[in-house]
Amino acid sequence: MRQAPLMTFERIHMIGIKGAGMAALAQIFVHQGKRVTGSDTDEIFFTDGILKALGVPVCEAFAPENIPADVEGIVYSTSYSPERNPELQAAFASGKPVFSYPEAVGVLTHEYLTLAVSGTHGKTTTSALLGHVLEQIGESPTAIVGSRIAAWGGGALLGTGPYLVLEADEYQNKLKEYQPFSVILTSADFDHPDFFADAEAYESVFRDFVRRIPPHGVLVYCQDSAAVMRIAAAAHCQKIPYGQGEGAVYRMTGYTPLQISSSDSNFPLQHFSVLKEEKFFGEYDLRLAGRHNALNATAVIALLDFLRKERQPVISALATFPGTERRFEYIGEHFGALLYDDYAHHPEEIRVTLRAFREMFPDKTITVVFHPHTFTRTKALLHEFAQCFEDANRVYILDIYGSAREERGGVSSQDIVDLMERFASGKSKVAHESEVLVSGLRKSMGRNDVIISLGAGDVWKVTHALVKSDDLPKK
Repeated sequence: MRQAPLMTFERIHMIGIKGAGMAALAQIFVHQGKRVTGSDTDEIFFTDGILKALGVPVCEAFAPENIPADVEGIVYSTSYSPERNPELQAAFASGKPVFSYPEAVGVLTHEYLTLAVSGTHGKTTTSALLGHVLEQIGESPTAIVGSRIAAWGGGALLGTGPYLVLEADEYQNKLKEYQPFSVILTSADFDHPDFFADAEAYESVFRDFVRRIPPHGVLVYCQDSAAVMRIAAAAHCQKIPYGQGEGAVYRMTGYTPLQISSSDSNFPLQHFSVLKEEKFFGEYDLRLAGRHNALNATAVIALLDFLRKERQPVISALATFPGTERRFEYIGEHFGALLYDDYAHHPEEIRVTLRAFREMFPDKTITVVFHPHTFTRTKALLHEFAQCFEDANRVYILDIYGSAREERGGVSSQDIVDLMERFASGKSKVAHESEVLVSGLRKSMGRNDVIISLGAGDVWKVTHALVKSDDLPKK
């Protein structure tokens, strides 16, 4: 890794700066006193306001001339390649040091005591929850999270303490660049088939990652997952299993979901207890829905206990965590219908998210508008997608949202619907036009409805439009 010079640079240019991780990194660079410039497309991102507030100039088109003559280093998003991006091509030809996003973050992981959160699911919520609690108990952490946290003003927390909380993404094996002191490993369900050939290749990057935890560090892992157990066996550090089953050092028990019938969620949504080595270790409240989030919180509790943080301040801090954008996010109410948005885009994420909604709203009609993300994922997990909507009453599936690296892929949203028909006839339908779907839902929705936009694309526009009376908004 090209570590040495980056932290000494005062002038950094960032290609693809609007991405959540890149913008968070820009926040940290500016906090460190560096001068930052950037470039990206003219598409509107939630990070536009963050970058503007930072005073970071952003060119909204890629071109070689965007790179300042006096720049000392260049950081680029791995969404782009020199073959397709002329500015990145010029960066590599300039002779200046060029770092990918994970390489740049990797440098930071050597500068801090890095507490990484990894896994297929739950990374964003768990890392944000960990950062929030550390901040609330006075540790002043730095954090990089792949979503907007309202209280942070973006995806970065800018602290002065020794800890870096990092949402560590496995895609493209970014993990190989990071040096963790601790890792929370939440799950390891096969994903990203456009990069990983099979489940073995997918698990391999996690095994390599946990092997790099130093002997005095710790792996906190979910023993409820067989894949996670296989990965944990490769680590040479201290290991702490958490979960719901016997044998977990930290066992979540007494889970009590709160069933609500209104949009008032200004109080803890759920209650649970934790046993440490089968002895009572506290009762906890959390403003997040779903058993999976109680498990995410249990992982945080386990790590903070390993770090010898006092239990009562942790209990208090957990109860004040407001959640993250696009994770069970309440959008509003219209005609009495409750509108939510969530980022779930893998079948297992969809399943546990909808289970949480059903726990909260056992008697309401749950309508899901789902946006499949990437042709490769949809094709590889087609049967899983067809069977993960059990807790929804109606499902509308938008056309597949392809990634920047694919244009088509031998699969369609109709294929999901056709398979779903085998399990629940008449429950699902393809919606080719978002505007037509929004118009139809406006005419039919009422007080017994919960409508959820679900997926990693721009499906959020549907529920944002439904809460208003105008057309689809820009975000």
